[in-house]
Amino acid sequence: MSPAFIPGVQLSERLYREAVHPLLSRHFPELPHTAALIGPGSEVLGFDTARSTDHDWGPRLQLFVRTDAERVSEALAEHLPATIAGFPTNLVPVGDHGTRHMRPVGEPGERIRHGVVVTDLGSWLMERLGFDPRNGVGTRDWLATPTQVLAEITGGAVFHDGLAELEPVRRRLAWYPDDVWRYALACQWQRISQEEPFVGRCAEVGDELGSAVVAARLVRDLMRLCLLLNRIYPPYSKWLGSAFARLPCAEQLTPVLTAALTGEHHLAAACEAVAALHNASGLTEPLDTRTRPFHDRPYRVLGAERFAEALMAGTALGGLPLTGTVDQIVDNTDVLAHPARWRVMTGRW
Repeated sequence: MSPAFIPGVQLSERLYREAVHPLLSRHFPELPHTAALIGPGSEVLGFDTARSTDHDWGPRLQLFVRTDAERVSEALAEHLPATIAGFPTNLVPVGDHGTRHMRPVGEPGERIRHGVVVTDLGSWLMERLGFDPRNGVGTRDWLATPTQVLAEITGGAVFHDGLAELEPVRRRLAWYPDDVWRYALACQWQRISQEEPFVGRCAEVGDELGSAVVAARLVRDLMRLCLLLNRIYPPYSKWLGSAFARLPCAEQLTPVLTAALTGEHHLAAACEAVAALHNASGLTEPLDTRTRPFHDRPYRVLGAERFAEALMAGTALGGLPLTGTVDQIVDNTDVLAHPARWRVMTGRW
């Protein structure tokens, strides 16, 4: 029988407390280390379920050391227990995509292909971010880093920070500096302003499918805007709705946004509701939250560019174009999954 599901962060903590830490105490008693579960994985954001256990899930963590990484990894392969909380510690690659699956060890004494990444913190940060926050975080670094990646670094859990370096990194990346936050919000409003009237225009010519597609794009942007207003890094599409559902405004806004998928009238109400959240934030002077006709056409729009302009008036980044962070510029997994590519996209900064 399969063991009862427990959240991956809890499983990783048990791996560290019950197996990795005792092993280090026996074999490497003088070795300072940091143990954490951060980076990719639904469990890092707290969205894992029993379904998640079928791949790239299991007893795993990062173990950051300054020396002896290879020796530590070898000792783990030789001495880790076969299971933690009933889950195999043996994570076997399957297929050509690097996916790993939990598999029981076949024979007593078999070396375990464990899920403990043993490395130095600087190398890991460079691989995940494309820069090392310990040396500072510049405007380009903030704008070039996808919000999903920032959520991964600041999510999860740190079980032990013996190097005293990871927790300061997480605090430094916990949220944008004020100017960058205002700029990201302004660019999000700008995205909304550019497509607001299209829902009505598509419907006017009988293109109901096109109208629904634009409405869905706008609802997605409004959801991301709500997360940004609440100082939460928006995750990628699979978990966007789950993250939104945790917001204090979700109970009020979910029915409004769901209705907005069906037509212009409901979208106008959704924009007005999110505009009220903007005013409640106090980031700018209160703005008129009522929708109005789009020029001399009958479509109702908020005029979201007004919110972008008000936010930019209070930021030192006024010289930047309203294009935004990398995931406001490009929506492509093969860019947003590779630091070298996402930093090229924002290279002008």
